[in-house]
Amino acid sequence: MTTALTENPHVMGWVAEMAKLCQPDRIHWCDGSEAEKKAMTEQAVREGILIPLNQDKLPGCYLHRSSPADVARVEHRTFICTPTRDEAGPTNNWMAPDEAYRKLGGLYEGSMKGRTMYVVPYVMGPVGSPFSKIGVEITDSIYVVLSMRVMTRMGQAALDMLGMADDFNRGLHAMLDIDPEKRFICHFPEDNTIWSTSSNYGGNVLLGKKCLALRIGSYLGKQEGWLAEHMLILGVESPEGQTTYVAAAFPSACGKTNFAMMIPPKRFKGWKVWTVGDDIAWLRVAEDGRLWAINPEAGYFGVAPGTSGKSNPNALKTVQRDTIFTNVALAPDGTVWWEGMSDTPPEGLIDWKGQPWDPSSGEKAAHPNSRFCSPMINNPALSKMADDPEGVPISAIIFGGRRATTVPLVLQSFHWTHGVFLGATMGSETTAAATGKVGIVRRDPMAMLPFCGYDMGSYLAHWLEMRDRIKFPPKIFLVNWFRKGADGRFLWPGFGENMRVLKWVIDRAHVRVGGQETPVGWIPREGDLDLSFLKITSEDFEEATRVDRDEWREELESQIEWFDRLGPTLPKALHSQRQLLVDIIDALSGKRGGEAAS
Repeated sequence: MTTALTENPHVMGWVAEMAKLCQPDRIHWCDGSEAEKKAMTEQAVREGILIPLNQDKLPGCYLHRSSPADVARVEHRTFICTPTRDEAGPTNNWMAPDEAYRKLGGLYEGSMKGRTMYVVPYVMGPVGSPFSKIGVEITDSIYVVLSMRVMTRMGQAALDMLGMADDFNRGLHAMLDIDPEKRFICHFPEDNTIWSTSSNYGGNVLLGKKCLALRIGSYLGKQEGWLAEHMLILGVESPEGQTTYVAAAFPSACGKTNFAMMIPPKRFKGWKVWTVGDDIAWLRVAEDGRLWAINPEAGYFGVAPGTSGKSNPNALKTVQRDTIFTNVALAPDGTVWWEGMSDTPPEGLIDWKGQPWDPSSGEKAAHPNSRFCSPMINNPALSKMADDPEGVPISAIIFGGRRATTVPLVLQSFHWTHGVFLGATMGSETTAAATGKVGIVRRDPMAMLPFCGYDMGSYLAHWLEMRDRIKFPPKIFLVNWFRKGADGRFLWPGFGENMRVLKWVIDRAHVRVGGQETPVGWIPREGDLDLSFLKITSEDFEEATRVDRDEWREELESQIEWFDRLGPTLPKALHSQRQLLVDIIDALSGKRGGEAAS
């Protein structure tokens, strides 16, 4: 056993209790030092857990291959363990705490015999920040330790910050035999505890990320009066040096990381976009009456496929050093490749399962959910405020999904309650491959459906209640980069050109530009949004921003089923907001005009 790094009786007692349960041969307390990283990396290479990549081309980078049965988050094995099912709500899997502790306790018993138990203290958020939370994860996986070192502020600093307090998240993870039938990710909100078994995939085992930062974090936010959100944070700096900060929530496959690391097009000479965070935001009301946010993470655990020099050049630069790649393809020169990185794959690839690959194999070279785990300090666009203990003031909140019709390119809410309604009903349309039907909207409120640690209706009520605490609330917007024309073409070019929409958003937040009022929110007129040097016709822009009353009437009608699913805890204000929009559209149907410009 290495020397314990703390005299905190709460930590020491809990570690001793977990060691008695799991019965490891050795206990290693992780201090987060460079020497420790070097020694553990060398051990991981010796044991075949990590494969060294070309250290000239990718210094400090390694490849990890997971079990083919352990490649993604397992929502159906993820549980919220509250005293009653109603507290977990209808959108979460529920297990009674006593049952979960008993079931997983049996799996943990003796699970680390012959293995090392690693004690990983970490901070989510900047060290010393009043926003930050401390966790201790116990694990028997070197891959987890090295990844947590990237994703969190890990080591002695966390224990120093905790001192003798008992306010820390207790996380226990054991790989077992990676049997999917023994795989559980259980969250105990009232105990500030997370237990994870039989997985070694990041989303299931890096317990500071989705587990603490969102599922437990959202519960703590409800209790303590703040928000834990599945949101990027970025800063937009004007040529004059003014920086405006925006938080944005997008479901998967909607361009979240690309947006967080956007490079403005040439038209916006002198403008800069700075990344504060790409995935998670903790938002609190400061003494100045504004909503301030921190990124609790210290790294990026991003999806590799689709990341390229065209889609996200900053992300591609970020992964060039000190990165752990998981389930990507290995090239003969010791570099990596994934679908979308280039038009033509290198010859002689080894696929994510370790087998020779060529384009005729009929399989993907990299797993569709393959990942990169990179320190945020690698990002060329990293904001100087990314590690600020006070965070950044948020002027606008953006929600966005993938919709071929109905939702315009950008829409500003009328007020906070209307904005919460837009977030609560946002979603993305499914594909035929996913459901057998095209265009079915999967609702994902605030992109938090898989990550809310308590009842979703109560979560939305908390959002509404926050308005009373915020003297100067951010403006709320809805965006849709994926609107299509009648011929099936995307009407908007996306990627860096989204800067044009972002510019309108921040100008609206500062009340610097006009817009057109529609029955469901404000949209930009053609002259309000900078389209210079952009190959888009007036007709395409009009179609991309159009609010069709018939489509919206149908959209609002379809939301009834979603609201019914959320049940009696859904705030009446959201029911009323939906009905108000229905009444407005019905009143305007068949009439010309009825819209005003400002």
